[in-house]
Amino acid sequence: MTCLNKVAMTPPSSDHKRPHTPSSFRFSSLNLVWFLVVPSTVFFLVSTLGPHRPSISPLSSLLQVSFSNNSLQGSSIFNGSSIDSSFQLEAETDYFVSNMPLPDAIIEKHTIQLDISKNNESESVVIVTSKIVKKNSKLERNEANLARVRSSIKQAALVRNLTSTHQDPDYVPHGPIYRNANAFHRSYLEMEKVFKIYVYKEGEPPIFHNGPCRSIYSSEGRFIHELEKGNFYTTEDPDEALVYFLPFSVVMLVQYLYEPETSNTDAIGRTVVDYIDVISGKYPYWNRSLGADHFMLSCHDWGPRTSSYVPHLFHKSIRVLCNANTSEGFNPSKDASFPEINLLTGRLHGYIRYLLLNEWKDKRDPDVQVFDQLPKGVSYMSKLKNSRFCLCPSGYEVASPRIVEAIYAECVPVLISDNYVPPFSDVLNWKSFSIQIAVKDIPNIKKILMGVSQRQYLRMQRRVKQVQRHFVVNATPKRYDVFHMINHSIWLRRLNIHVRYFHQS
Repeated sequence: MTCLNKVAMTPPSSDHKRPHTPSSFRFSSLNLVWFLVVPSTVFFLVSTLGPHRPSISPLSSLLQVSFSNNSLQGSSIFNGSSIDSSFQLEAETDYFVSNMPLPDAIIEKHTIQLDISKNNESESVVIVTSKIVKKNSKLERNEANLARVRSSIKQAALVRNLTSTHQDPDYVPHGPIYRNANAFHRSYLEMEKVFKIYVYKEGEPPIFHNGPCRSIYSSEGRFIHELEKGNFYTTEDPDEALVYFLPFSVVMLVQYLYEPETSNTDAIGRTVVDYIDVISGKYPYWNRSLGADHFMLSCHDWGPRTSSYVPHLFHKSIRVLCNANTSEGFNPSKDASFPEINLLTGRLHGYIRYLLLNEWKDKRDPDVQVFDQLPKGVSYMSKLKNSRFCLCPSGYEVASPRIVEAIYAECVPVLISDNYVPPFSDVLNWKSFSIQIAVKDIPNIKKILMGVSQRQYLRMQRRVKQVQRHFVVNATPKRYDVFHMINHSIWLRRLNIHVRYFHQS
């Protein structure tokens, strides 16, 4: 499998499998702009800035650390940051292991010589004692190292400076775009030193070890491709690994196994179940953690549905999903939001986009210009770049590639969705560089955006420029880019669990 070496930013072709609806649209604006695209339709939002500040709900926090058999909840891994601790990790963690195998135990013998006096005569008695001692296994060494890492991150989080205090030749995180710049930087540096991923070798392309590198699902294929190349984080020794990657592509499962005439997805489910059976029968790692240190990823809307065929995959494993919808079981404590990149399709899909079109298309408001087709001779990207605010409404599911397109174009994203957890929310403070609008407030978009002062807008727009580095797709990944940030999201969730062996008495 090969991937293109650059991010496509052109209007989409229709090559994905989402349900078809007859029309499509996109929108943008000149001054204050909301830009939504599914390219044959465009929405504009143009207005002057007003004094009222919009109300933006803070994002809930993500990571909770749990260490005990009783599922005691610890504080956020970024303790000391401004994270709201509303999400709790409910999975039990320390019990995630089967009994210690024989090779991980040794018999330690001790010889004691005693001199005993009896009837004025002395004699020596040799006593041999033995006890079973557990070896310092690789798993235990990994967990001890992770305990050190957790402690170092928590210490770093106590530093509330806007600029990290750690040295870095490439980039020092700083500013309000981060929940806690110092904690993030410490965590990232620790990840570079110790994070190891084992990619299971079982499975054949095109369903396994493969994925699309173009289209709306390109994030999925590019990540699989980079892991398969093995240049970053991967290890050939599964005992060294901290997490284990399940290398199936949901896009490919749908392409090859879905039966549209019957709407039957059972073949997809059977394939995933069979794969887990294979790797759990061949290796000890799935069974010892019930899948909690394993991860899958999907940019297809059916990622959550696909994972539901294996209950432990759904409830305990790390699921890296573009469809990061809390109403469909997305759990930010263990699941990671996956940025959707490279829109290459041209369909209007999802009820939120119809609501936008119906609300604004025919009003002919000079401040809010809505078109069902992009005017001739008008460049999609130029419209984005000339826009102040780019609307990023959900499609059939909560994710939207317009979020990343807006960031590329240095346009302040306006997220229109309910139940969506934006990418890298455990690290990034989205309210500092984006605006979130509930679906019910679509009629109030103009009022909300006109309430953003010029000074506030300029601050947000500068922050959008700064956050770009975390969403850039590079042919060869570079530090702090989207590939490394996705790995960092997985890394943080691995810090959320503690895997260990149990002893039999």
